[in-house]
Amino acid sequence: MATDPLPLAQALIRCRSVTPADDGAMAMLEAALAPLGFACRRLRFGEVENLFARRGAGGPHLCFAGHTDVVPPGDAGAWTADPFGGEVRAGLLYGRGATDMKGAIAAFVAAVADRLAARPEAPGSLSLLITGDEEGPAVDGTARVLEWMAAHGQVPDMCLVGEPTSRARLGDVIKIGRRGSLNAAITLHGVQGHVAYPQRADNPVHRLLRVLHGLIARPLDQGTEWFEPSSLQVTSVDVGNAATNVIPAAARARLNIRFNDRHTGESLARMLRAALEAEGARFDLEVSVSGEAFLTRPGPFVEALKRAVRRATGEEPVLDTGGGTSDARFIARYCPVAELGAVGTTMHKADECTPVAELRALAALYRAVIEEALG
Repeated sequence: MATDPLPLAQALIRCRSVTPADDGAMAMLEAALAPLGFACRRLRFGEVENLFARRGAGGPHLCFAGHTDVVPPGDAGAWTADPFGGEVRAGLLYGRGATDMKGAIAAFVAAVADRLAARPEAPGSLSLLITGDEEGPAVDGTARVLEWMAAHGQVPDMCLVGEPTSRARLGDVIKIGRRGSLNAAITLHGVQGHVAYPQRADNPVHRLLRVLHGLIARPLDQGTEWFEPSSLQVTSVDVGNAATNVIPAAARARLNIRFNDRHTGESLARMLRAALEAEGARFDLEVSVSGEAFLTRPGPFVEALKRAVRRATGEEPVLDTGGGTSDARFIARYCPVAELGAVGTTMHKADECTPVAELRALAALYRAVIEEALG
């Protein structure tokens, strides 16, 4: 009889682990893994609890990566269920993390239990990299655990991230990459003055508008083999000028660039700096890159995932690189990584939920992944 992922999913949902709180989630997961023969190592960095657990020492080594932290529930009045209750109603499991992604963690643990029950001496090794800092700054989570893994000879041969990637049906999408993300804050300085005497001032608003127009006037690229075109979006233009007869001394803007593998954060920062320098005014530019674009090209690991999806669900999965960022951006520096999980239509919403039948199907899919990847 297949192991039911529902009880563990409910128990994890009942932990109020809003980033960076843990509220017992890691201990609960460790208690589920230790009886299965996993050596568990709790890794705390800053305020963040993380867990690395591995069973077996040989190769191939498949790692499952996920996060127990969740976003805040938001307006409690918008929920019809307790966000941290783990309630099942009309075949749906409700709660923050049901889809993103406590349900997936429970499904993988159930898949491992079934695999070990059927083949306790199966080849290869399995591990879990679980963080409490995916929905937050992502500084003391997966990136730090990976550094620890590399230092201790625990880098896997391949990694599956359990993000809710499916669009309409379980297994219809496998994410094999993600675009990078760059945020920029621009301050363009001028000379304050009276609007009636513009020749005595230097209007930074006009200069800033020219720069921004130049940046958005033409596409950054036309897309690549696996990625859609890069996108530059101005998210804010601020002057803070309450007077109608004063040219301000400075004007500010913020923008975000979601970029494909034709660019790097460094190359885009150079592009922004060149555009500002061409305007010929004094400026400040602050750039932060939360992740570079990455791609796991189709190969043995991706083909194993596709076979598992066909076998478990009958779907022919689409390989995709869209959406926002995930912790896969850190893992891609170490090994091939892909993302495969539940249908994500309710993630981060009020009444986040997942069908119980889909949760159990996800456990069956993950067992197929283990078998296809490890043999």
